[in-house]
Amino acid sequence: MTEDKLNITIRIAGQSPVALRINRADEERVRNAEYQVNHLWGSWTKRFPEKSSMEVLAMVAYQFAELYYKELKISEETDSSLLKFEEELDNMLHGFDAADSLPPQPGS
Repeated sequence: MTEDKLNITIRIAGQSPVALRINRADEERVRNAEYQVNHLWGSWTKRFPEKSSMEVLAMVAYQFAELYYKELKISEETDSSLLKFEEELDNMLHGFDAADSLPPQPGS
């Protein structure tokens, strides 16, 4: 089965267009990323007129990289918490299984 591919062109921070071949299902995400980078770059170009276009682009790249790693850490912490929770839940359920297999006590 071949995936539905799409050829698109994006332009970041007024630089030369970049041709991409992506899955059609990813187009909205790619276009949104292009928009968000260009929006922040445009805002910061006005906010920091003394900086060159490339300096501002470097600042934007850093901002998105920092956000990525912040979210990655949160995701890893969430995964770790979920694994601990799953282990505790398994232990609790196995404890119930063991109690259910015990023979009834006299007088119960």
